[in-house]
Amino acid sequence: MTERYIDINESIFTKCGDRVSEILATVADRYVGNNPPHPMAYRAFCANGIRKNHDYSYDFNFVKRFPDLQNGQIVYAWSQYWSDVEMPLNFILHCYGPLMLYANGQPVYKANIADELNPRRRTVVTIQMHKGWNHLVFQFTKTEAGCGGSLGPGSYKSNPVHFLAPSPERFGHEGWIYSAPQDHVWSELPGEGSTEADRTWYPKLAWSDDEQPKTSVARIFGELSGKYAMAWTKLRSFSSELRMVELSGHAEGSIVIYVNGELQARIGQAGAFRVELQLAYGEHNLVMQCFGTNGGAGFRLDPLSVGVQLVEPYPVHGAKDAWLYLGPFLAGEAIPDVEDSLLALVETQEGGTFWRLDQPNTWVRPFTENALFGKWNYPLGVTLYGMLQTGKLLGRDDLLQYVYKHIETCTRLYTYANWDKTQYGASGVLNTLATLDSLDDCGSFGATMLLALQNQPLQGAERIADVIADYMSNKQDRLPDGSLYRKPKHVDFPNATLWCDDLYMSVPYMCRCYQRTGEMSYLEDAANQFIQFKKKLYIPDLQIMSHVYDFGIDKPTKIAWGRGNGWVIFSLSELLAVLPESHERRGELLEFFNELSEGYLRLQGENGLWHQVLTEPASYEETSCTSMFLYAYARGVRYGWIRDTEKYIAAIHKGWNGMARISIDKFGNVYGVCRGSGYSYSVGYYKDDLSWLLNDTHGIGIVLLAGIEVLQLERYLAEGNALYNFNHTL
Repeated sequence: MTERYIDINESIFTKCGDRVSEILATVADRYVGNNPPHPMAYRAFCANGIRKNHDYSYDFNFVKRFPDLQNGQIVYAWSQYWSDVEMPLNFILHCYGPLMLYANGQPVYKANIADELNPRRRTVVTIQMHKGWNHLVFQFTKTEAGCGGSLGPGSYKSNPVHFLAPSPERFGHEGWIYSAPQDHVWSELPGEGSTEADRTWYPKLAWSDDEQPKTSVARIFGELSGKYAMAWTKLRSFSSELRMVELSGHAEGSIVIYVNGELQARIGQAGAFRVELQLAYGEHNLVMQCFGTNGGAGFRLDPLSVGVQLVEPYPVHGAKDAWLYLGPFLAGEAIPDVEDSLLALVETQEGGTFWRLDQPNTWVRPFTENALFGKWNYPLGVTLYGMLQTGKLLGRDDLLQYVYKHIETCTRLYTYANWDKTQYGASGVLNTLATLDSLDDCGSFGATMLLALQNQPLQGAERIADVIADYMSNKQDRLPDGSLYRKPKHVDFPNATLWCDDLYMSVPYMCRCYQRTGEMSYLEDAANQFIQFKKKLYIPDLQIMSHVYDFGIDKPTKIAWGRGNGWVIFSLSELLAVLPESHERRGELLEFFNELSEGYLRLQGENGLWHQVLTEPASYEETSCTSMFLYAYARGVRYGWIRDTEKYIAAIHKGWNGMARISIDKFGNVYGVCRGSGYSYSVGYYKDDLSWLLNDTHGIGIVLLAGIEVLQLERYLAEGNALYNFNHTL
């Protein structure tokens, strides 16, 4: 028996017993409370600065930036990173010549001759990040080999790190700043408290002397011949009564003025203008539509009346004033809605665009900086699946709206993310979907998106659904028998592999595609996955599955990882729930479901939970696989798939009761969920190296889904086996 995660007095059982609905509400409410629906972070980004490669590494190639750079000269690059906790972060480093990397004033890496001479050589650098701001400084030296390097996250799929400008002059900007070429090593490195006052830093922050006299619109967009641009701010009135406010200034071209979307005035030519506006208390959108006229464009405003001020229309870190700028548009194009235009790519007849600031080549970019809300990855796909179904079962519209908002935050930004990647090398949002090259990137979250789409329209979701379906059907790597498998790409595993995890990353999505389109080909594909995966991964004498088949070694691992097995029977239950009774493969798949059920039942632990390695009772009691077995068993009983139901009903009660006592505390925290895994032929890797995490998203949603099925089973049994199903298609 393994050590307990919590004392029984700290468990949810002490408050709720094993009453399912109360436990579901507690877990779901804790998750929402810890992950509020904050928007993306919008930051200034100078497109003249250091950009990222496709793998989210910053590319410091200073031979290209400084063509006259001389051998022996030095270039410094400086940035900062905020960490909420003290923690180590792994980075991948490539060297284009000699370099040194400092973190918080201390050297953490110096290139050796092997690194200097081979820019393809990959070095892992671990940096201990302190809580708060951490300053990183590169010292690059020019040689005939080159000058610079690249620095990126250890895993850009799971943690696409971005750095922020370190100086107070650029506070809030994304990215690095870099020095002019230096002839000597600096005696003191920049860091906390340093400014740009004593040295020249790039990219340039100020407009040139020639650009300074122009209007903001003209500086940013030029003459705008046959085109227009928009300037957006907000007017804040402090008067408690309706009041008249004078807006005056000088137009350099023709302008049209809108307040809260309503036309206020048309100024047809350059010159002074004066417009009276009627404003109530509060904030009001002010949009200036600026057309190029006779080589001039833009405007200048006079100071506003007392009691009225300009305020930023949306919080943008690094903005220096209260205006955002958008364009150019052809003269006949309609004005986009300013509020909506921050949540998606702005389409024009000449292509996509986005908001800009009155700084040299500086754009507004959204970045995913929330820990969880607004991210798209496969564990969150399962988490939101559980939250969505909990909201339905408990009649909690607040939970449903939370899930819809999370999903639509992602789907609305998809087109923007692809544009952002093209513009800047790597997108600041939706990194997995924007770099789609695996089932992990799309199947799990996509399946939840399609389920949500059955209940409510979600902007952008239909297009993403088609992209994922095309990827899964036509682009994902497959064996000749149609099996979905993994080629080595951005991970260190050297061989092609077949993972039982991928049954979850694919089959539920295929099932939802069938429901969306009525195309049987999706179900045929899903059924074939189980038939083929069984041939490679099934362990007949134990009636359970190996985690992975490695085609380089040409053997299955023969290790029964708990969650990997959970994915299999969980996903098989998703398929059986929609597979027609008349389907020719149904009998074979039902038999497989019962074989697996028997195999797992024999391995249930004495406390009701299954273990991290199913066949190793000394390994820790693992919550996510336990939840998936309970989910599948409860469905199996309720849908009539399982024979000899009494022993399974007893196992379900024992397992749910065990989780309430062992894995969930009274605040709704979930313990004992295995972290994301690689694979190994060593039991020790799974048993000892793959430790559990608190509130890991691989487990929260699955716990909720298990509870949903347990509660439905209780109602089904209490109502005399009348099939109970709460508007639950999958």
